[in-house]
Amino acid sequence: MSTMTTPADAPESLFPRLEPLLARVSKPIQYVGGELNSVVKDWAACDVRWCLMYPDAYEVGQPNQGVAILYEVLNERANILAERTYAVWPDMEALMRENGVPQFSLDTHRPVGAFDVLGVSFATELGYTNLLTAIDLAGMPLHAVDRREQDPIVLAGGHAAFNPEPIADFVDAAVLGDGEEIALAISDVIAEWKAEGRPGGRDGLLLRLAASGGVYVPKFYDVDYTTDGRIRRVIPNRRGVPPRIAKHTVMDLDQWPYPKKPLVPLAETVHERYSVEIFRGCTRGCRFCQAGMITRPVRERNIQTIGAMVAGGIAATGLEEVGLLSLSSADHSEIAEITHQLADRYEGSNVSLSLPSTRVDAFNIDLADELSRNGRRSGLTFAPEGGSERLRKVINKMVSEQDLINTVAAAFASGWRQVKLYFMCGLPTETDDDVLAIADLAKKVIATGREVSGRRDIRCTVSIGGFVPKPHTPFQWAAQDSHEVIDARLAKLRDAIRSDRQYGKAIGFRYHDGKPGTIEGLLSRGDRRVGAVIESVWRGGGRFDGWSEHFSYDRWASAAGSALAGTGVDLDWYTTREREQDEVLPWDHLDSGLDKDWLWDDWQDSLDEVEVDDCRWTPCFDCGVCPQMGTDIQVGPTGRKLLPLTVV
Repeated sequence: MSTMTTPADAPESLFPRLEPLLARVSKPIQYVGGELNSVVKDWAACDVRWCLMYPDAYEVGQPNQGVAILYEVLNERANILAERTYAVWPDMEALMRENGVPQFSLDTHRPVGAFDVLGVSFATELGYTNLLTAIDLAGMPLHAVDRREQDPIVLAGGHAAFNPEPIADFVDAAVLGDGEEIALAISDVIAEWKAEGRPGGRDGLLLRLAASGGVYVPKFYDVDYTTDGRIRRVIPNRRGVPPRIAKHTVMDLDQWPYPKKPLVPLAETVHERYSVEIFRGCTRGCRFCQAGMITRPVRERNIQTIGAMVAGGIAATGLEEVGLLSLSSADHSEIAEITHQLADRYEGSNVSLSLPSTRVDAFNIDLADELSRNGRRSGLTFAPEGGSERLRKVINKMVSEQDLINTVAAAFASGWRQVKLYFMCGLPTETDDDVLAIADLAKKVIATGREVSGRRDIRCTVSIGGFVPKPHTPFQWAAQDSHEVIDARLAKLRDAIRSDRQYGKAIGFRYHDGKPGTIEGLLSRGDRRVGAVIESVWRGGGRFDGWSEHFSYDRWASAAGSALAGTGVDLDWYTTREREQDEVLPWDHLDSGLDKDWLWDDWQDSLDEVEVDDCRWTPCFDCGVCPQMGTDIQVGPTGRKLLPLTVV
């Protein structure tokens, strides 16, 4: 696993070889390291060494909460060190290959190949090609089966790891769910295995991890296919390997108040704020939302933990914006008290509070006023998701048009000037009329704003993303609309907005074409056969597929055509085909706690336009998570107060 050297032989820093290259690449600062709060530990004094990767550029990966939390949790243990690495831009990749510089950690510039674990956090499937670049640059064999004793264990985590089958050839293992406890447990297994003299070699370690039932090792499972291309079964091929792997759920988040000292970036990043996760999980039941489904149940942090994290985070970083994060932050049972008391504490200071996209029906002006008490009134963002009332019933987004109009009316009357509305295109059962309803809604928002404010400078930005069916959701069986259908609908919507003389100029319109969504669909619901497509794209130069300027649909379509030839399946088979109830799905052996029959029933309710309430406030709907996972919903209110209440 780690380099086969004596413990004193710490690998040397690659920085002397890297430094001459920095003047020849864009944004060289992203490769330098040394940020405030970064941790450098004695290599020889640690038994287990992790290199954590977010497979995108530094500016996107550095603010990632998952990596930030694990970096601190692991480094708090005396016998474990954790460093970070990110995807290098193509200009740096070319120079590293030319000069023989391998993939390096940012903290000490040690070669990634010298660590015990390369832990990769996937928020999106479009980062898969960047993983291959990092493995190859690290000097490791691309395929897990070819790796040597000294190569790191490549471990996938994050939301996209709930179906790791498309990258099964390239990762040694995957974990599902919350990482805090399982990362420490894996470290203990590695330390024990090393102390015993590495019995059984690399496979000996992987078998120990797999036997626990909490780590998925793809090579210990065989996949059989039927003659029509579907999966017949997925079964273990080693004794002692469980047939199903369960996700991990951290209960009592108040015991895990991370990150305490987040890294302060040197280069500009996408989020310059201290983020506090105020609760984890969501049971609103939006049927398109994988994050809500796989992170159940809801577990709130109490107001005192949140207050302590905010105070500590500001002191440790000097950042002036605090983001109160979750999948639906205004749903926290104490959100009014949290925002009011934090606003009291930081009144008159430079500290501002923000909530990410807010549910229309959970928003109120009191909340907005607290968030903008320090004088910052940026735009408000809401996510109705579906343009028509009918479509919102299909996706279980229980927000009426009147709810939205009432909310924006209150906001515009209170001094806001702009709102951003987020929608999806390509949702199941969607028609042209459902999408054109977005234009009508945006016009009503502008008309309402002008009426209640008496002003003409009211703005509404409509932002549209393409819907991609995801594993472990009720829509995992749904057919995905082709990119041609998506693009045609978006063109009609754009024309409907622009042609309106009264409101058109007040409405901004942002959207992506449908092609990246098609490839994301291939990767999100793919099986092991898709690995050949990913490798072909990567060998053909595919990098940074999440960036529109680097993405090439033609490269993916061509690779799918050649790599899947003769298999009986193709790109459309994975994307635009509706699945049947009894089909074995590639991720059925990976247990998110959700009962498959419950998901199917919810899919049928969706087609019947039946809405389902939030189980936080109603009786249990038997989704399966709490009994199967030994968990339960943890919500307040606790009635506690932020202490001390002195103004900073």
